Amino acid sequence: MSDDQALLAANEAFYQAFNTRNLKAMEAIWAKRTPIACIHPGWGPLVDRDKVIESWAEILGGPSPPRIACHGARAFLFGETAFVICFEAVQGTFLIATNVFVKEDGDWRLVHHQAGPTNEKPQEAAPPPRPSKKTVH
Repeated sequence: MSDDQALLAANEAFYQAFNTRNLKAMEAIWAKRTPIACIHPGWGPLVDRDKVIESWAEILGGPSPPRIACHGARAFLFGETAFVICFEAVQGTFLIATNVFVKEDGDWRLVHHQAGPTNEKPQEAAPPPRPSKKTVH
C-alpha cells in the first residue's frame, strides 16, 4: 500500500470510528507521543490528548451523534507529516474538514481535526449541470 493509500485509509478509519461510536478505535487513531488538538464545529480549540479524547467520548456517548460521510478526500504528504482535506456530509449539509496526520511507529496517526461550515459541495454530491437555454449547432 502506498503512503497516499495508507493515509486515506487512516482518514477513513477516523470516520468509521465516529460512525460506529467506537471510542477505542477513535483513541487508537490519535497520536500518542505527538501533541494533538481538535476543533469541533462551534467549539473552541481543545489542546491535550486527554481533553481531545474526552470530547470524543462525550460526542460518541451522546444520545444521537450524527452520522458523517466523508467525500472528496484529498491527501497531501510531506514526509512524515500529512494532511487530508475532505467534505463531511452531516444531516443534509456539508462541512469542510482538515485532518492532520504524523507517522508514529510506521502508521499514520491523527494530530489535528478541524471541521466547519462551507457553502461548497464535493464534486460527486453536486447536482448535474442544467442544460443551457442556448442551443449551439
